Parts: sequence; C-alpha cells; structure tokens
Amino acid sequence: MKGASQFPTLLESFFMDRLMRQRQASPHTIASYRDTFRLLMQYAQQRLHKTSSQLTVPDMDTPFLGAFLDHLEKDRDNSARSRNVRLAALHSFFRFVALHAPEYNALARRVLAMQSKRYVRRPICFLTPVEIEALLTAPDLSTWSGRRDRALLLLAVQTGLRASELTGLRCKDIVLGAGAHVQQRTKNPVHPTSQRHRRGAAQLAARTSRSSFRSSFSNHTRPGIRS
Repeated sequence: MKGASQFPTLLESFFMDRLMRQRQASPHTIASYRDTFRLLMQYAQQRLHKTSSQLTVPDMDTPFLGAFLDHLEKDRDNSARSRNVRLAALHSFFRFVALHAPEYNALARRVLAMQSKRYVRRPICFLTPVEIEALLTAPDLSTWSGRRDRALLLLAVQTGLRASELTGLRCKDIVLGAGAHVQQRTKNPVHPTSQRHRRGAAQLAARTSRSSFRSSFSNHTRPGIRS
C-alpha cells in the first residue's frame, strides 16, 4: 500500500476496528481522539498545505508532531494537561501503526518516545456541606426548569458524575421506585451500579415526583439531554 493512501486507511481502521470493535472504547474516548486528529489535520493543512486525504504517514514525524503540540499550547492556549491528552491519542495511533504497517516501525518508535509534559497538579477543592445546601436550594422549585436543575445538581452531589456524564443521561438510565438507581456507562466497558448511585437515585425519587422529573427531562431542549 502506498504511503499516500495508507495514512487515511490506517486512521479509519484505527477508529473503526481498533477503538470501536476491539477495545469498545467509550464515546468520550472516541470523541477525544477524534478531536485530536481533527485538530491535527487542520494544522497539517495550514503547515503542509495538504488535505487530510493527501497526508502520508512520513508526514507525521516527530518534528511536525512536536510543532503541532506547541501550536496547541501557544496558539490555542491549551494547558499542558490538554497537550498530554492529545499526545496520548497520537501514541495510541502509532502503536496501531507499528503493528499494522511495520515499515513505519522506526517512525512509530520516535513518536512513542515523545514524553508527556510535566505540569503542576492543583489541589482538588470540595464543596462544604453549607455550600452544597446553598447550591441545592438555589433553583426555583415552582418551575419545571428549577425542578430539573435541582434534580441534576442533587444527582451530581450524590454520585460524583461528571458534567458530560450528567448531560449524556437518558430517561431510561434513571430507575425510580423500589431499588432506585442510576445506570451510567463510564470508560470501563462494564460499570456496576454502586450503593452511592442507589442512594442518590433514592433521594431523587423522594424529593422529585416521577411525573415532574420525567417532564423536566422530556421538555429539555439543550444538546446532550435526550428522551
């Protein structure tokens, strides 16, 4: 297979076969890797004056990838942590390249040798019980949007779900009544429902009526909330 056509083919196989079929990666991981290569191909078009279909594997050598990572930090104002996330996606792809296109093993080794950038880890801050109570009492419970917001806030406090995980919930993921719980798929293929999830859903059922909760979700029109 010629280099001019091999990069698009390898990239497609990496997403369709490696990530989705073999590893069954989570939608969040796939979206993160997709954004990495979307940014990379935009940068390549500006720097190399090539469209994504014209890129070759040798174009992806370490000087070019290093300049791309620097571009993310300097021009797009990405943090070192975001830079490392993009580099992790590139590492994963070139591990795939080393297995399926061994003629590029030397290039793959050079890319895999690129080190993550060190950054200062900030201490994690937590809300105090008083702050949590103030947050939960802020929504106006006389409106459906207020009941919806309070339900989401309460669920976040009780379960620790990320914002993207909260907005990705469907009505079928919320099980009310006896044995109330929240079903949430994380990066792991199988994520058992914990007791903490059941306590959060139980309080959700006790403080928010089934009809008003479902109405809040079904009428919500922002992206990410689906009925």
